[in-house]
Amino acid sequence: MAWLVAPADAQVFSWTKEEMVEYTKAWTGERFADGRPKVPDSWLERAKDLSQEEVQMPAGRGGGPPNIASYTQYDGGFKALHPELKMAGRVVTAMYMPARADIDSIMLPKFRDKGVNLNNQWPIDRLQAGDVLVIDMYGKVDGGGIIGDNLYYYIMKATKGGGVVINGSLRDVDGISEIKMPAYVRSITPTWFGGSTLYGYNVPVRMGNVVVMPGDIAFGDREGVSFIPPTLAEGILDKADETHIHDEWTKMKFEEGKYVSTDIYPSPRAEELRKEYQDYLKKKLEELKAARAGRGK
Repeated sequence: MAWLVAPADAQVFSWTKEEMVEYTKAWTGERFADGRPKVPDSWLERAKDLSQEEVQMPAGRGGGPPNIASYTQYDGGFKALHPELKMAGRVVTAMYMPARADIDSIMLPKFRDKGVNLNNQWPIDRLQAGDVLVIDMYGKVDGGGIIGDNLYYYIMKATKGGGVVINGSLRDVDGISEIKMPAYVRSITPTWFGGSTLYGYNVPVRMGNVVVMPGDIAFGDREGVSFIPPTLAEGILDKADETHIHDEWTKMKFEEGKYVSTDIYPSPRAEELRKEYQDYLKKKLEELKAARAGRGK
């Protein structure tokens, strides 16, 4: 990996563009200039209709353990600062570690000479519309207030409401509560950011029990956050469309009062009901496809 060898205008502690492409080579769609996968904006809008239960990924070649039918990239245990908002955006990662004087005394001046100030604002200043900043602050509380209300407002404007996920803390909750952007944090602190050093930008980071990659879709709701590999996103979104239609039809049949639950759910038992459902599903999927095509013109 290209650690500590980038020129001044390059991404500090990052994969090179070639490495980013190599480690995300399954993605064949559009990319940012640095090689980060750029899923379509339309997918991000569709993702906001998901629930965590719908973000299930295939095992084996899909990236999960081969001995289970599916797996999740879900991480819970966060405080959701705006639980009424759903989050869906392209991941940008920042990895911090505890400051160590002998390393910092070499590293920080080295990058300062290149015009790079490795503080908490360096990754923030590189955010774009649709991004979600995912910060691994190793759960730090004291000295862990990496973002307050001013930087939170900046992130909201730069990402156009994308969001932020922090394995650590933020501060100024009173001010942040008035700024409508999704945020997921481990804890709250009144203390300023300090005692940590930026070691990685747009590299893999750990959130709980999952690995998060630059370019993943970060999807958040009241339950927590899932990080969806871009190559699996379209299949998950299409499956969710079917689930929504299935749930709509199921409740509609329950509303009729003619059936017990096992007649209808999890799938209709009678042949005529199965055909009715399949016809309903086909019709609704065609309507969705037409509506999305219309919006895309």
